[in-house]
Amino acid sequence: MGMAVNRRLGRRLTIAGMAAKRVLLAAPRGYCAGVDRAVITVEKALEHYGPPVYVRKQIVHNKHVVSSLEQRGAVFVEETDEVPEGAVVVFSAHGVAPHVHEQAKARNLRAIDATCPLVTKVHNEARRFAAENYDILLIGHQGHEEVVGTQGEAPAHTQIVDNPAAAGDVYVRDESKVVWLSQTTLSVDETMETVGKLRERFPLLQSPPSDDICYATQNRQQAVKQIAPECDLVIVVGSANSSNSVRLVEVALEAGAAASYLVDYAHEIDEAWLTDVRTVGVTSGASVPEELVEGVLEVLALRGYGDVRTVSTAQETLTFSLPQQLKRELRNAGVRDGN
Repeated sequence: MGMAVNRRLGRRLTIAGMAAKRVLLAAPRGYCAGVDRAVITVEKALEHYGPPVYVRKQIVHNKHVVSSLEQRGAVFVEETDEVPEGAVVVFSAHGVAPHVHEQAKARNLRAIDATCPLVTKVHNEARRFAAENYDILLIGHQGHEEVVGTQGEAPAHTQIVDNPAAAGDVYVRDESKVVWLSQTTLSVDETMETVGKLRERFPLLQSPPSDDICYATQNRQQAVKQIAPECDLVIVVGSANSSNSVRLVEVALEAGAAASYLVDYAHEIDEAWLTDVRTVGVTSGASVPEELVEGVLEVLALRGYGDVRTVSTAQETLTFSLPQQLKRELRNAGVRDGN
């Protein structure tokens, strides 16, 4: 038997065949600043107001996070009309359309908006370009909560372009006044392919003032691209309804991984996936707590993959303060919010 020290987990792992098997651990991975802010917002609201605190849609797209918050008293609903009048409701990190704010106000709800500031930036762009009478080509997945919210800012001006092939179906009123915006959690490569197809049709197509695909999405995809060519298998920790997690599986395969799978929990790893596998890549989506990654590393160590090497492609230091509504309430109550 060999012995290895996994420095990330801070404990010894007894393994067999240590030299033959290894894990490449992608960094950055896991929680982004917007997810961290949204989860803390619900936690602080529960502490301050007491349960129940209602949350419209999943606060973030992660099964474990939602379940943990439910156990603490959060109640997840699909629409504001399910929230009792006068109750506290948190809007998810994915953002909401203006009519949702209006509905909350009409029901006298105490609304806390946990929309990621990077999504808010896209909302602001949509309003601005609509005010200038542009056609907005919103690259994103039809029905995704973030896309629904952004489209809701300027429904008469916005068309959704789901993929490169859909570029051929777009109609614009004035080819000199057309701009593309995007969902923040897409594949960078596929988005730019879609932009290329759109630009073939509309040479004067304008780009957003700054990148719409968020820094965390890009960083996690870049880290996966770095490790994938060396991996027989890449395990992505994340939920199936998480756009950025699903994209990581796609990116891993496109970058050269022989196989890639998405799991919520370590126990979902299929023994058959590890047959004849020497190098396993591990990463996680932007809404995944690190404890779930640690669970995957523990399971892999028990199967001989105790040699863990972190491959880092970027450092992330960005943080976001809590929503102003909540900060104000906490301040008035003499509570330090820590942001």
